[in-house]
Parts: sequence; C-alpha cells; structure tokens
Amino acid sequence: MQEYRMLIGGEWVNSTTTETFADINPATLETLALLQLAGYKDVDRAVEAAWKGFKVWSETPPPKRAEVLFKAARLLEERKEDLAVLMTKEMGKILPEARGDVQEAIDIAYYAAGEGRRMFGETSSSELRDKFCMTVLRPLGVVGLITPWNFPVAIPAWKVLPALMAGNAVVLKPASDTPLSAIKFVETLLEAGLPPGTINLVTGAGSTVGAALVKHPGVRAISFTGSLETGKWIMGECAKSMKRVSLELGGKNPVIVMDDADLELALEGVLWGAFGTTGQRCTATSRLILHEGVREEFSSRLLEKTEKLKVGDGLLPETEVGPVINRAQLEKIESYVRIGQEEGAKLLSGGKRANSELPGYFFEPTIFTDVKPEMRIAREEIFGPVLSIITVSGFEEALEVANNTAYGLSSAIYTKDISKAFRAVEKLECGITYINAPTIGAEVHLPFGGVKGTGNGFREAGPEAIREFTEVKAVYIDYSGKLQKAQIDTSAPAVQERGTEQ
Repeated sequence: MQEYRMLIGGEWVNSTTTETFADINPATLETLALLQLAGYKDVDRAVEAAWKGFKVWSETPPPKRAEVLFKAARLLEERKEDLAVLMTKEMGKILPEARGDVQEAIDIAYYAAGEGRRMFGETSSSELRDKFCMTVLRPLGVVGLITPWNFPVAIPAWKVLPALMAGNAVVLKPASDTPLSAIKFVETLLEAGLPPGTINLVTGAGSTVGAALVKHPGVRAISFTGSLETGKWIMGECAKSMKRVSLELGGKNPVIVMDDADLELALEGVLWGAFGTTGQRCTATSRLILHEGVREEFSSRLLEKTEKLKVGDGLLPETEVGPVINRAQLEKIESYVRIGQEEGAKLLSGGKRANSELPGYFFEPTIFTDVKPEMRIAREEIFGPVLSIITVSGFEEALEVANNTAYGLSSAIYTKDISKAFRAVEKLECGITYINAPTIGAEVHLPFGGVKGTGNGFREAGPEAIREFTEVKAVYIDYSGKLQKAQIDTSAPAVQERGTEQ
C-alpha cells in the first residue's frame, strides 16, 4: 500500500502525529493509498514555510509568475487522462465528468496565467497641482485554502492558481475523501517551477487541520468551499483576528420550466442538472419548479428518462451515475428520503440504495413530486441524486418559490418568452442564472459564487479571481516640491480679505 506524504517547504514529509488515514474508492471500497494525518504542529510548519516562500514569490514579477502557471497548464493537459482516471477511482464521478474536472483546472491555469500582464490598478487625477494618484494590487501574504471532495482538482485550482498569480504563498488543506487528486495537482505545480514554500499541502480532518489553519495567526486569509454550518463557524473565527475570509457554501438550486418551454431541451437539462455528478455539486438542480400546464407530460417523460439511467462504477463507459462519496453521505441521503415521505411528498422514483455488483455507496436517482415549498426536502441541501418537483400556476409564483430558500447560488429558467427570461435574470436571488440551460456548467472566465447563505460577497474565477487574493493600495505621488494639504480650505484668506475691504 503506497503511503503519501505532505508537502512543507518544498519537501515531502511525514506528519508529526505519525498517524495515517485511508483513501477509499467509493465504488469498490478498495483502499487506494494511505495519507498523513496532520496535527497542529504540522500546520505551524507549513505556515512558517509559506512565509519564507512568500518573500521569494511575492518579489517575482507577475509575468514571471505567469510563466510557471502556463507551464503547469501544459503539464495538466499532458496528464489529463491519468488525473481523470485517478479522480474517478477516488471520488466516484464518471470518467467523462472527471475529464471535465481536470479541464476546468487547465482552463483556470491559462486564465490565471493570462492575468500576469493584467494586474491592473487605476489612475486618477488629484485635487491638487503637480500630484499623481493611482492604485496598485498587493498580495495578502500566506493564505489558507480548504477545498471539498466533489471537484478534487478543479476547486483547488480555482483557489490556488489565482492566489499564486497574485503573489501569495499557499497552505492547501484538501478534503480527506480526495487527497490524492490534490497531491497530483500540486506535484504538477512543483514540476512547473514553483519555488520551495510557495505552495504547501497538509492532509487530515477538517476538525483539526482545517480548524488549525483557520485559527492560525500567521494566515492572512481563508478561502473555503463547503457547508453553510462550517462556513458560519469559519467566519466567526476569522472575525476574531480580522482575517479575510471568502466562502462558497452550497445551494438549493431551482430550474423553472414554463408552459411555453422546449420540453425536450428542458428534460435533458433537468436530468443533467439533477443527476450529473450524482447530484454532488453545489450547483446541482435540487428543485424543479414546474408550471401546472406541463406538469403531467413533463413529469412522465422525466420519470421515463430517469429510470433508464445506469448506476455503477464511473470507469465503465455505460455508467451515467456513479456512487456517492462515502457512507455518511449515503445515510444522509437516505434520511432525507424518509423526511420527504414523512412530510407528505410523493416518491415518484428511486429512494433507496441502488442494486450493484459492487459493494460501494450507490443510490438510485430519486424524484419526489407533490412537494411543498416549506418542506425540508425543498429547503435544505441534500447533496445527492434527489430532485423535488414543485408545481406552480404562473411565472410570478415560480419566482417566489425559487427565492424561498436560505441559499442563492445557481438558477435556471426554460422559456421561449424573452420578457420572462430577462425578468428572471433581474428577480432571481442568486449569483448565477441560466436561460434555457441547466444550473450546472460555469465557465472560468465568469465570476462564480452566490448570495444569501451561499457566500459572503467574494467570487471565484473570472475577473474577480485576483481580487479575492489581493489588497488594493492607494498611492499618491507629489512632485510639486512643496507641502500641499489636501482638503484644507485655501480660499479662506481670500474671503477674509474681501470682508475687510467692505
């Protein structure tokens, strides 16, 4: 059994705890590798190493930093298939989706590298003569990045690469369910030429390693993707030291299907949005808000397509829905199915563990109908292949139901009415809206994130990516050769003189 080490200061090292944990294939329950179980001392070592790396990296001109990221992008392209196969074994998503995960990392690598010659500030005129004003972007220092298991290469890349491009040093804590993918990603960055200490990786439980990173006085910022409950705790802890924190905390994403929609297009979109990645996306479609005029036809056709989905090992070409990540998640999904039935929703399809030749964590694609907006299955994030159908009588009711949630990440509407489409863009309370497309499918050159319980105002990717990891500094250059006092009323003596003459 291969045992992997942590990366601290450019060296792969064992943890000070001398303990390890297993990385499990969720389809076969095979142990893939053993990983270091880090402790508080290991986080201290990583942060100390990162500050040493920061001194070198922050003084490297951004275009030179970009050269490293461009090389990393090319290496990721060469290793795409190997990384995808590893990801499917480690996380469970089907191989085509795993390839897409790696492609996102490639895309953000190229995008972030392109920012090397676009680290723009602003210039402004001064209120005084012979004075110049501008802003510049400065790195934060050492940043702690805590990433989830559902996109084990893409999300680390979304955080790591802009943070590095901005000149920061990084301590990465990947999810304990998918550490191997993160390790292989980091190995690629090292090969691309990152200086020692610029990136560090510690593995272990969020309750210990993640908490130590959040609380560490040497960490200037935390970027976290995960649950709302954990995000609230992180925000509270970071507030104690005025540490910057950016959060992406999930969603309860609606697709609205109006009575004038292209139903076949909508069917494909709902199917993909609800059951792609086995529903384990923060942008997954978990609520279908269906106009009563198409309810019967659409539900019938959706049921037919859903029951044909092939559940199994993500490495098999015929598989369309892989396993969920672990036993705890499987049991959580089962509990929500019971809750939905107890609340009075009708189980239309699925609702139980899937029969499989493999011993892994497989769950049937599940559809509830007769769901009311106040039900827990319509309000709480399940993070599995469970779709709730809510029937509405019109467009305004659809918007009201869509916004009736604590979250606000992604949304979609299927309609041929351009007026309804643009009104949905205005009225839906979320960070992302798709028109005639599912709730999943974000592109790296647009900002990603949400409102309300989904986030705290920051966005990942797109033009906001660098801003997440930089401070804006205002600069004043006075070349008058004399003391000038901004905001001091220099007209006062003239007023007095006029008063004297009178």
